[in-house]
Formats: sequence, structure tokens, C-alpha cells
Amino acid sequence: MTATMKAIVISEFGPVENLAIKNIPKPSATTPGTALIRIKAFGINHAEMHMRRGEWAESVPISGIECVGIIEDCPGGEFARRTPVAALMGGLGRTIPGSYAEYTVANSSNIVALGEPEEKLPLSWADVAALPESYATAWTCLFRNLNLQQGQRILIRGATSSFGKAAINLAVDSGAIVTATARSEAKFAALTELGVFLTVLETPSLSERLWGNHAFEKFDAVLDLIGNSTVVDSLQLVRRDGRVCLAGWLGGLDPIKGPAGPDESRGFNPLLQMASGVHFSFFGSFAFGTEEFPISDIPLRSIMQKVANGRIDAKPWRIFKFNEIHAAHQAMENGEANGKMVVVIE
Repeated sequence: MTATMKAIVISEFGPVENLAIKNIPKPSATTPGTALIRIKAFGINHAEMHMRRGEWAESVPISGIECVGIIEDCPGGEFARRTPVAALMGGLGRTIPGSYAEYTVANSSNIVALGEPEEKLPLSWADVAALPESYATAWTCLFRNLNLQQGQRILIRGATSSFGKAAINLAVDSGAIVTATARSEAKFAALTELGVFLTVLETPSLSERLWGNHAFEKFDAVLDLIGNSTVVDSLQLVRRDGRVCLAGWLGGLDPIKGPAGPDESRGFNPLLQMASGVHFSFFGSFAFGTEEFPISDIPLRSIMQKVANGRIDAKPWRIFKFNEIHAAHQAMENGEANGKMVVVIE
């Protein structure tokens, strides 16, 4: 008899109701370079909302770009059985069945060990599931693209998202001086509790508002998680030789607008909109697992230990059961989430 598993399947593109829990054949890892993971928990990401709606360039019926769990089989021997691991990207939820299931087969290059075989982790699976995608991406943006150093001043736009909070935690832990933006002053207190030096109300023309403050000094770095609607403005907020990294689209996927006037429809014009002497880069987590961005480069185990020791506060905003996936996606759809949402598989 063929072994089966429960999976959350996109029946067709559309609303949250189109996520259906079904029994389907359990996958198997048959080739070296892959591993079968028994999933314990997985994080919820905005990308999966766009995949469900049919707004993403790539998607498969079983969504989910990250998970944590235990190695059940690894033909090539890259990981021993019973090793606790995290897996992210590498086509999960895009080109191969993702993590919205009891099992998944991931590429070994997109898996990182969180401990030794049979080792008990210092956090619950739900707490560990809040880390992989958000913290791996935040770490890479901060310490690779932005080359953030102790004592530097960084602005994080879109800081109340799970990604934003991960970036705050890592930046503060590194000794950087963090300014963070939020769309509501009601969220300022929560950001301050994370160690943010200054909180600012988010607006598309933030540079103009800050320039009105005579004490304003340009930042060493800006991490822009809002996206195309603010990135041109972000380029005006860093000093000469400063760095801007675009890594999120909380403001939507509409293209960057051109300069005001008759040429606006032509899109981004570097001649008129780029700041001279500023370094501008992009990071997309789909690069994880490549030769340039190996998962092994990211200190996830160290980050997990800092969370366990109380040095970093990375608690999930809310934990859902497998059959509560509609509620999780609805909270994301409504913009209710105040941090990372995770789903546990019991």
C-alpha cells in the first residue's frame, strides 16, 4: 500500500478558501543531493500569499518556502537520519512541492543542520520555525549586501514585519544604531522594546520629511522592505559611499515609477533618480543554496542559541495548527500579523 501524508494544496488560484487539506502520496528522496524531511513546523510568508493568488512567477500546488524538521532519508549521506534541520528556498513551493505538508523533499544545498542526530534543540519546533527564512535573509542583507559594522547607523523601512523585526534584532545585536519605520505610531513602542534607537512614521517621501529636521544626518545604510514605492526615496537617505539594499515588497509589486512629469510612465530613470556615490543592491532569498549564497554561510544555529539565551527575542507572533491554515492566511491577507506566524504539525 502506498504511504500517504496530509498536505495543504492550492486547488486553484484565488482566496484563502482555495487552500485545501488533502491526503496525497508521501514523497521519497531517490537521488543524492536531496533529503526527505519529516516536517515539524513551518513559517508563513507573504510570498505564499502571492503564490496562492497566482501573482508569483513560479508556484506549485503545495506551497511553502521554508520548514524545520527531522531528516528521515538522505540517499547521498549529506545528512544523517534523525538530524534536526531547517530547509528554505531551493525551489520549495515554487518549482518543487513545498513545506505545507507533513513531508517534503528538499535539495541538500538548501538544508542546514540545527544540531546532531537525536539532539534535543534548545527551542520548541514552533519557536525554531520562526527563524529560517526571516533570519537567513536578514543576516545576508545586513552583513553581506550592506556590510553593516558596529556603531553604524542603519534605517530599516518596514520594520514591523517579521523580516523587519529579524533585521532589527540582528542589527542591534551587532552593535549598530537602528532607526526603524512603521505605518502606525501605535507600533513604535514594540520597536523600541527591541532596542531601536529612533522610530519614524513611514511615508513614501520620508527623505523630504527628515530633511526638514536640521539635526538629520544621512544613514550609513538603509534596508528597504517596502519595495518599489519607496526605494528611490531610500537612495536619498544614505551618505556618500552608503549602501541601500532592497529586499521586500510590503508596499506591493507595482513597478518603480519614473520621475514626476510627462516621462513618469517610462519607469525608473537612474540619471534623474539615483543618488551619486551610493551603493544600491538587491537580495532575493531564492539565491540561497547557490554557490554565491550557500546556506552554510548563515549562522542559524548560533542565532537559535541567542534566542534560547534571551539575547534575541524571536518569538512567533502566533502559532497555528495545520488545519488552521485558512486563519493564518486570512491574518496575512488582512495585515493583522505583528510578527512571524508559524504552523505546527502535531
